[in-house]
Amino acid sequence: MNDESGRKQQTPRRHVTPGAAVVDGAPRRGSHFANADPHPRIGNGFWRWQRERRAAGLPHAPADGYAAFAERWRTTPDFAYGLEAGVTRPVVWWLGHATVLLRVGGLHLITDPHLGRRASPLAFAGPVRRVPAPARAEELPPLDAVLVSHNHYDHLDAASVRAILHHHPRATFYAPLGLGDWLRRRGAARVHELDWWQCRQHDGVELHCVPAQHWSARGIFDRNRTLWCGWVVRTPGFSFWFAGDTGYTPRLADIAERLGSPDLAALPIGAYEPRWFMRPQHVDPPEAVRLHEELRVARSLAVHWGTFELADDSLDRPAAALRGALALTGVSEDAFWLVRQGEARVV
Repeated sequence: MNDESGRKQQTPRRHVTPGAAVVDGAPRRGSHFANADPHPRIGNGFWRWQRERRAAGLPHAPADGYAAFAERWRTTPDFAYGLEAGVTRPVVWWLGHATVLLRVGGLHLITDPHLGRRASPLAFAGPVRRVPAPARAEELPPLDAVLVSHNHYDHLDAASVRAILHHHPRATFYAPLGLGDWLRRRGAARVHELDWWQCRQHDGVELHCVPAQHWSARGIFDRNRTLWCGWVVRTPGFSFWFAGDTGYTPRLADIAERLGSPDLAALPIGAYEPRWFMRPQHVDPPEAVRLHEELRVARSLAVHWGTFELADDSLDRPAAALRGALALTGVSEDAFWLVRQGEARVV
């Protein structure tokens, strides 16, 4: 049977993880959520990693320095891009880190909006934004939907959420299970929480909550009490996969099997070193290219790099590593985009 876009619909499959209760949704262990792949142990060796990175003075600055890096990789966004030329195809902007703005079907959707100075619960400490945000909330086009992948501070920023609510009061928030109350306490009136493989319609656009391999926490005692996810946005003839934060797992191929291969994917390529610690939770550039190929993505956009220093890789290393991975696999740079923060592309 085909859906309205002509894609062949896939029969949903149920994954059962030993020791976890799951019915075609995210696995749970008691009151905590879990990953579909039970083997990766996320977080083991954290203090070893902290000791080793301090001893080595990591991460290093970009080769040409922070100021030159920011100058090279940032541009002022044109949110009317394509309108004057009558472009009806989807348009995507990368606004830094995991913040992606998508114009599709007359709507504007934004992912994990973070337009602030730090990815931290503290105003005076924590990872600082090395490339200034290319736009403020009030400069964005009217937002229709906000897609949240999980609650880590580099993806869910309270100040950015409040600014969006102030300047875009009509925006509806879509989030994984457990984050609704947090958003409502910040003033969000329209909030929908979804489990993996659940879908909501927003003005004719399908919003699918899909699996990711990661974890959640905003404090010491709330680890994995809220869900993490990616999102698939589907309209007739177009689909977009925002992977959120994820480690590599073959189970991500289920997304294409069930919802069709994406026309566009926003895939993370940064915060991946050291691999012994980061591998279960963050893909590296070769793994991002592997996902691009395994899910048969038409075009991918590199995100989650060049903004905050969250791991041992320097700000400029993911771009070089991605180019190397593309050369090794034969995937063209036209199929896996490296763009400046603020830059737009027609899909």
